[in-house]
Amino acid sequence: MPLDFLLRWLSGLLTIALLGGAGYILYQWYEGELVSNRWLLLGAVMMLWSFLGFLPILLLHRPGQDEPKPTRSRRSQRLVRPDGSEIHIEFYGLDNDAPTIILTHGWGPDSTVWYYVKKQLSDRFRVVVWDLPGLGKSIKPKNRDYSLEKYARDLEAVLGLVGDRPVMLLGHSMGGMILLTLSRLFPQHLTGRVAGLIIVDSTYTNPLKTTIFSNLLLILQKPLLEPLLHLAIVLSPLLWVTSWLSYLNGSTLLTTEISGFRGTETRGQLNFSTLIGLKASPGVLARGMLAMLRFDETETLPQISVPTMVVVGKSDIATRPLASKRISQEVPQAELVSLSPGGHMALMERNQQFAKVIESFGIACLERKNI
Repeated sequence: MPLDFLLRWLSGLLTIALLGGAGYILYQWYEGELVSNRWLLLGAVMMLWSFLGFLPILLLHRPGQDEPKPTRSRRSQRLVRPDGSEIHIEFYGLDNDAPTIILTHGWGPDSTVWYYVKKQLSDRFRVVVWDLPGLGKSIKPKNRDYSLEKYARDLEAVLGLVGDRPVMLLGHSMGGMILLTLSRLFPQHLTGRVAGLIIVDSTYTNPLKTTIFSNLLLILQKPLLEPLLHLAIVLSPLLWVTSWLSYLNGSTLLTTEISGFRGTETRGQLNFSTLIGLKASPGVLARGMLAMLRFDETETLPQISVPTMVVVGKSDIATRPLASKRISQEVPQAELVSLSPGGHMALMERNQQFAKVIESFGIACLERKNI
């Protein structure tokens, strides 16, 4: 989301300042311009922190009993799209005749973000996950189309691949935005294949309008944020290097904690969520974020004709709860569930509670479809 992008820029600048400052101090001490050994100590500490700062930050967090891992399924399939992209799809849990739920992840991570959901729902559902083209194992589009409409059409193709039985659709963050776009482009599925929607920590409009400091960010959108996004496309290789250096000094861990969690996350959850976001090309991420700034499905909300559950971390600052509340008020058959304590990554931080509400809602919706 845009908030995470801004925090990444700030951590990148901090990384350059920290590493450059350490190198400058050590060079000046070596040349005799800085005489005191305190400068040597300061430079050495700054240089050490530049590459090992992530360790003390992680060690300050509690370990978990079941830490997330980037697990993949052997049951997978590739789907070639007209724009040259290829979608990587994985299947978990029960066989093809079981109740099915399709999970659409947000912008930045890939489908391995569903580590807990796949484990906790696979005994009741056939769980289908897919990597958005440009992320994970999916190949990016050749025409550089990263619009919400493109991804909604991709989801519709995945929907057609899993059989003709009714399914549940779940989307987190940008994934929820894709579900709303799908509802506009393919309303026939809401009266046929789709038994219900689950929209998690998402928004119905330009995400700058529903994030923290929204008034300021909207003012800065045209003069600052959009030029930075275009610059990120040009400087993608350099930003990829600074992103990994930012992880090593720990600043990216801190930005992930600020934007995604509310303090009850485990060491592994924080580290996993940070690393999964570093795999993607900064240029690809920038193109997708530019597309999100043109997103608005406000008029779609009243037209959604299936049961909808809106889930939000009570303290989410990336997409504030006011966005989820608006969705739940405008969609005719919607209910709002708040996870506390929880932020934008409540699906991980509050994973057991999250799985329970998804399971109960999914079963109820599919039973209405006589599954």
